Amino acid sequence: MSQQFFRDVSPEDAELQPILTGLFGEYATRYGDFFRNQPEVVELTEWYLPPQGLFIVLERDGEIIAMGAYKPYDENTAELKRIWTRSDLRRQGLAAQILHELERRALLAGYQRIFLTTGFRQPEAVRLYISYGYQPQFDTTGDMERYGQPPHDGRLRFLKTIGAESVAQASLRSSNEVTSST
Repeated sequence: MSQQFFRDVSPEDAELQPILTGLFGEYATRYGDFFRNQPEVVELTEWYLPPQGLFIVLERDGEIIAMGAYKPYDENTAELKRIWTRSDLRRQGLAAQILHELERRALLAGYQRIFLTTGFRQPEAVRLYISYGYQPQFDTTGDMERYGQPPHDGRLRFLKTIGAESVAQASLRSSNEVTSST
């Protein structure tokens, strides 16, 4: 039987570097130079470390199969980042497990809201976030490519208020998905 568990890591851990390189390579395949032409944002490692931040991996049988992180967006809001699932294991509810764990841990850290962005060429991410109660801060009808044109910056923004009830509902939903996918 496979063992699966979450583990806290630093975004600088050597074991993550090939995964992060693959994630950014996937973005490059989808977007080409689109985001390279925008101002670069410097991110600090300490943003992703407790108590204000978190970087986790989901492991199965000693292999990292999914990951995600949050950092402070403002005093009451955590920003989700680096949500990734190994390509051969997608559509098995792993991203939902990552979302649930990040929400649970953000709530424990005192956050009341979650903010996140995804790109305009990631319809599967848009569907996932909407299905888990994230409120799009953009018009979801029509062609998402329009968000890659001025005056837009290509980022689709979402917000979600979290609390014990929303995290409990996500937990129940996530465990039902795990049961139905095994």
